[in-house]
Amino acid sequence: MRRILGILLGLLLIGGALYVALQGQEHPESTATKTVRGVIGSEKSDFFRDPDVVKALAAKGYIVKTETSGSWAMDQLALKDFDFAFPGSSEPAKEVAAAAGLKGAQETKPFYSPLVVIARPGAAEVLAAGGLAAMTGKNSGTLLMGPFLKAAAEDRTWQQLPGSSAHAELTGTVFVKTTDPASSNSGALFLAAASNVANGNSVVADDAGIERTAPLMRKLISVQGALETSSDDPFRAFISGSGEPLILVYESQVASLLLQKQDPGEMVVLYPDTTVNTAHTFVPLSDDAKELGSVLATDPRLRELAVLRGFRPQDGVAEFTAATAPHADHLNPGLTGIRQVGTPTVKILMALAQRAKG
Repeated sequence: MRRILGILLGLLLIGGALYVALQGQEHPESTATKTVRGVIGSEKSDFFRDPDVVKALAAKGYIVKTETSGSWAMDQLALKDFDFAFPGSSEPAKEVAAAAGLKGAQETKPFYSPLVVIARPGAAEVLAAGGLAAMTGKNSGTLLMGPFLKAAAEDRTWQQLPGSSAHAELTGTVFVKTTDPASSNSGALFLAAASNVANGNSVVADDAGIERTAPLMRKLISVQGALETSSDDPFRAFISGSGEPLILVYESQVASLLLQKQDPGEMVVLYPDTTVNTAHTFVPLSDDAKELGSVLATDPRLRELAVLRGFRPQDGVAEFTAATAPHADHLNPGLTGIRQVGTPTVKILMALAQRAKG
């Protein structure tokens, strides 16, 4: 009897082991097998911290740990300590790849986000009355870059705009608070868009263009005082009720707030009528992260989660439009009336940034 029971127990143990093995074969994605470390722009922090994103990445075999940096400062980091870099656009990605000694790195652009200016209702109302903006709804509108830059060139103050007397909080020179254009992607690309307008609606491509546009770029930046290296801090300051009346952020930051059902408070979203879409660009720095960019771009669940964090997946206009339909009072899903322009070369854009900072 003992012999029979021993045989039966052995068979049960073998059967259990086979069941576990077969389950592992049927669901190989159920266990994360690689831990990768990356440096990212702060605007993607909430995405990578999202428990659902963590779970979806684990299902694909990844545990992802991140730290943040200004996109244009990533190439100055000890890149050997990271498996990937994920700056806010393709321009700093090129610098990262060069600094890491990579040739022909398989860059991926999983999602993108246009730049927007968030404003207090009073500020938006005064801008519209002064012809510097056009309202399309109670909480949305367009920043008219030509008139706005003309006002900046003239050092126009809020007090000089019609209707400002009703808003005592609006004082001093009219400006958009940006990040540091020498280290942060959003600040640099705001200069790219502004210099395009100042250069007769064409990309600055030579020293003559730099000389032509640099004085105005200087005015846009010098009036701001201390500059942040991250778009996250000014955005959170605005949401908390502090900060400047006009702040440059990514559309994704606003869309994420709305899609996560958080209260945006008194916020008007102004889309610059000339803008640069920021294609967040994934640069693999080690073999462990080689396929991660493609996973972020193509996996249906991760694309869905990227939209819920406010990003526009590549070739995903319909996905973004459907998800943000309840928030059309703040957003412009089709970017109607917005002119998208190219960016200067890295060398010229950084020269503009340095001239702008003085």
